[in-house]
Amino acid sequence: MIRASVLVALRATLVTLVLTGIAYPLFTTGVALALFPRRARGSLITDDSGAVIGSEWIAQPFGKAGYLQPRPSAAGEKGYDAAGSSGSNLGPTSKALHDRAAKELDRLLQENPDAKRPVPAELVSASASGLDPHLSPEAALWQAPRIARARNVDEARVRTVIQSMIEGRDLLVLGEPRVNVLLANRALDRHFGQPPMAKR
Repeated sequence: MIRASVLVALRATLVTLVLTGIAYPLFTTGVALALFPRRARGSLITDDSGAVIGSEWIAQPFGKAGYLQPRPSAAGEKGYDAAGSSGSNLGPTSKALHDRAAKELDRLLQENPDAKRPVPAELVSASASGLDPHLSPEAALWQAPRIARARNVDEARVRTVIQSMIEGRDLLVLGEPRVNVLLANRALDRHFGQPPMAKR
Protein backbone atom coordinates (compact mmCIF):
# COMPACT_ATOMS: atom_id res chain seq x y z
CA MET A 1 0.00 0.00 0.00
CA ILE A 2 2.75 2.45 0.98
CA ARG A 3 4.83 1.39 -1.98
CA ALA A 4 1.92 2.05 -4.37
CA SER A 5 1.38 5.49 -2.83
CA VAL A 6 5.09 6.35 -3.15
CA LEU A 7 5.10 5.26 -6.82
CA VAL A 8 2.01 7.41 -7.54
CA ALA A 9 3.65 10.39 -5.81
CA LEU A 10 6.89 9.89 -7.76
CA ARG A 11 5.02 9.64 -11.07
CA ALA A 12 3.03 12.80 -10.27
CA THR A 13 6.23 14.61 -9.31
CA LEU A 14 7.99 13.51 -12.50
CA VAL A 15 5.06 14.51 -14.74
CA THR A 16 4.76 17.89 -12.98
CA LEU A 17 8.51 18.45 -13.30
CA VAL A 18 8.51 17.65 -17.02
CA LEU A 19 5.41 19.76 -17.76
CA THR A 20 6.14 22.84 -15.63
CA GLY A 21 9.94 22.70 -15.46
CA ILE A 22 10.78 21.74 -19.05
CA ALA A 23 7.85 21.71 -21.49
CA TYR A 24 6.14 24.95 -20.39
CA PRO A 25 9.35 27.06 -20.24
CA LEU A 26 10.43 25.74 -23.65
CA PHE A 27 7.00 26.49 -25.13
CA THR A 28 6.80 30.03 -23.73
CA THR A 29 10.40 30.77 -24.75
CA GLY A 30 9.67 29.52 -28.26
CA VAL A 31 6.54 31.68 -28.53
CA ALA A 32 8.44 34.72 -27.23
CA LEU A 33 11.30 34.16 -29.69
CA ALA A 34 8.84 33.80 -32.55
CA LEU A 35 6.73 36.86 -31.70
CA PHE A 36 9.26 39.19 -30.01
CA PRO A 37 12.75 37.94 -30.92
CA ARG A 38 14.68 41.07 -29.89
CA ARG A 39 12.96 41.40 -26.52
CA ALA A 40 13.17 37.67 -25.81
CA ARG A 41 16.95 37.90 -26.28
CA GLY A 42 17.23 40.75 -23.75
CA SER A 43 16.75 43.88 -25.92
CA LEU A 44 20.51 44.09 -26.37
CA ILE A 45 22.10 47.30 -27.66
CA THR A 46 25.14 47.11 -29.95
CA ASP A 47 27.71 49.67 -31.01
CA ASP A 48 28.57 50.50 -34.63
CA SER A 49 30.84 47.44 -34.87
CA GLY A 50 28.08 45.11 -33.65
CA ALA A 51 29.54 44.51 -30.18
CA VAL A 52 26.96 44.32 -27.38
CA ILE A 53 27.29 47.32 -25.05
CA GLY A 54 24.28 46.74 -22.81
CA SER A 55 20.59 46.09 -22.57
CA GLU A 56 17.76 48.54 -23.05
CA TRP A 57 16.27 47.31 -19.75
CA ILE A 58 19.29 47.32 -17.41
CA ALA A 59 20.95 50.49 -16.13
CA GLN A 60 24.70 50.86 -16.18
CA PRO A 61 26.97 53.55 -14.74
CA PHE A 62 28.12 56.48 -16.86
CA GLY A 63 30.93 58.42 -15.20
CA LYS A 64 31.93 60.80 -17.98
CA ALA A 65 30.61 64.33 -17.68
CA GLY A 66 29.47 64.25 -21.31
CA TYR A 67 26.86 61.58 -20.70
CA LEU A 68 23.51 61.36 -18.98
CA GLN A 69 23.99 59.68 -15.64
CA PRO A 70 21.34 57.25 -14.37
CA ARG A 71 19.81 57.01 -10.94
CA PRO A 72 22.10 55.73 -8.17
CA SER A 73 22.08 51.96 -7.75
CA ALA A 74 22.02 49.75 -4.66
CA ALA A 75 22.20 46.55 -6.75
CA GLY A 76 25.27 44.60 -5.72
CA GLU A 77 28.35 45.74 -3.83
CA LYS A 78 29.32 48.50 -6.27
CA GLY A 79 25.88 49.11 -7.78
CA TYR A 80 24.47 48.35 -11.23
CA ASP A 81 25.02 44.60 -10.75
CA ALA A 82 22.40 42.81 -12.84
CA ALA A 83 23.03 39.60 -10.89
CA GLY A 84 22.25 41.38 -7.61
CA SER A 85 19.15 43.38 -8.46
CA SER A 86 17.74 44.91 -5.31
CA GLY A 87 16.97 48.06 -3.43
CA SER A 88 18.87 49.14 -0.36
CA ASN A 89 15.93 48.27 1.95
CA LEU A 90 16.83 51.35 4.01
CA GLY A 91 13.87 53.18 5.53
CA PRO A 92 13.21 56.93 5.68
CA THR A 93 14.70 57.16 9.19
CA SER A 94 17.93 55.39 8.21
CA LYS A 95 21.10 57.42 8.82
CA ALA A 96 22.92 55.38 6.14
CA LEU A 97 20.26 56.34 3.58
CA HIS A 98 20.39 60.00 4.64
CA ASP A 99 24.21 60.06 4.42
CA ARG A 100 24.23 58.36 1.03
CA ALA A 101 21.64 60.78 -0.38
CA ALA A 102 23.54 63.77 1.05
CA LYS A 103 26.79 62.54 -0.52
CA GLU A 104 25.05 62.04 -3.87
CA LEU A 105 23.48 65.50 -3.64
CA ASP A 106 26.88 67.11 -2.94
CA ARG A 107 28.38 65.30 -5.95
CA LEU A 108 25.57 66.40 -8.24
CA LEU A 109 25.83 70.03 -7.14
CA GLN A 110 29.60 70.02 -7.67
CA GLU A 111 29.42 68.39 -11.09
CA ASN A 112 26.43 70.42 -12.29
CA PRO A 113 27.13 74.02 -11.22
CA ASP A 114 25.07 75.47 -14.09
CA ALA A 115 22.01 73.28 -13.56
CA LYS A 116 18.83 74.79 -12.15
CA ARG A 117 17.89 74.05 -8.56
CA PRO A 118 16.44 71.97 -7.03
CA VAL A 119 18.09 68.66 -7.94
CA PRO A 120 15.47 66.11 -9.10
CA ALA A 121 14.86 63.64 -6.26
CA GLU A 122 15.31 60.59 -8.47
CA LEU A 123 18.97 61.55 -9.08
CA VAL A 124 19.76 61.05 -5.39
CA SER A 125 17.60 57.98 -4.72
CA ALA A 126 18.05 54.45 -6.03
CA SER A 127 15.13 52.64 -7.63
CA ALA A 128 13.61 49.51 -6.08
CA SER A 129 15.52 47.24 -8.46
CA GLY A 130 18.70 49.32 -8.54
CA LEU A 131 18.69 48.82 -12.32
CA ASP A 132 16.07 51.27 -13.59
CA PRO A 133 17.32 52.32 -17.06
CA HIS A 134 15.04 55.36 -17.32
CA LEU A 135 14.94 58.92 -16.04
CA SER A 136 12.09 61.37 -16.13
CA PRO A 137 12.47 64.00 -18.88
CA GLU A 138 13.00 66.60 -16.13
CA ALA A 139 15.91 64.66 -14.57
CA ALA A 140 17.49 64.07 -17.99
CA LEU A 141 17.18 67.69 -19.11
CA TRP A 142 18.51 68.88 -15.73
CA GLN A 143 21.87 67.37 -16.74
CA ALA A 144 22.01 69.16 -20.11
CA PRO A 145 24.29 72.07 -19.02
CA ARG A 146 27.01 69.68 -17.78
CA ILE A 147 26.78 67.55 -20.91
CA ALA A 148 26.94 70.60 -23.19
CA ARG A 149 29.98 71.97 -21.36
CA ALA A 150 31.80 68.61 -21.45
CA ARG A 151 31.11 68.16 -25.16
CA ASN A 152 31.72 71.85 -25.98
CA VAL A 153 28.38 72.22 -27.78
CA ASP A 154 25.43 74.54 -27.32
CA GLU A 155 23.09 73.47 -24.52
CA ALA A 156 20.05 73.91 -26.75
CA ARG A 157 21.40 71.23 -29.10
CA VAL A 158 21.88 68.79 -26.21
CA ARG A 159 18.35 69.52 -24.99
CA THR A 160 16.99 68.84 -28.48
CA VAL A 161 18.68 65.43 -28.61
CA ILE A 162 17.40 64.50 -25.14
CA GLN A 163 13.88 65.67 -25.98
CA SER A 164 13.92 63.56 -29.15
CA MET A 165 14.56 60.49 -26.94
CA ILE A 166 11.54 60.97 -24.67
CA GLU A 167 9.34 57.87 -24.73
CA GLY A 168 5.61 58.40 -24.19
CA ARG A 169 3.19 56.46 -22.05
CA ASP A 170 2.59 52.85 -23.07
CA LEU A 171 -0.75 52.52 -24.87
CA LEU A 172 -1.11 56.28 -24.29
CA VAL A 173 -2.15 55.77 -20.64
CA LEU A 174 0.30 53.46 -18.83
CA GLY A 175 3.36 54.81 -17.04
CA GLU A 176 4.98 58.20 -17.39
CA PRO A 177 7.07 59.83 -20.13
CA ARG A 178 10.69 58.73 -19.72
CA VAL A 179 14.17 58.79 -21.22
CA ASN A 180 16.24 55.63 -21.59
CA VAL A 181 19.73 56.65 -20.41
CA LEU A 182 21.72 54.22 -22.59
CA LEU A 183 19.75 55.01 -25.75
CA ALA A 184 19.99 58.75 -25.11
CA ASN A 185 23.76 58.50 -24.59
CA ARG A 186 24.08 56.60 -27.87
CA ALA A 187 22.11 59.40 -29.54
CA LEU A 188 24.43 62.02 -28.01
CA ASP A 189 27.44 60.17 -29.42
CA ARG A 190 25.82 59.94 -32.85
CA HIS A 191 25.17 63.69 -32.92
CA PHE A 192 28.33 65.02 -31.27
CA GLY A 193 30.90 62.21 -31.23
CA GLN A 194 32.31 60.73 -28.06
CA PRO A 195 33.15 63.18 -25.26
CA PRO A 196 36.70 63.69 -23.91
CA MET A 197 38.05 60.94 -21.68
CA ALA A 198 37.92 62.92 -18.40
CA LYS A 199 36.34 60.83 -15.64
CA ARG A 200 34.55 62.08 -12.58
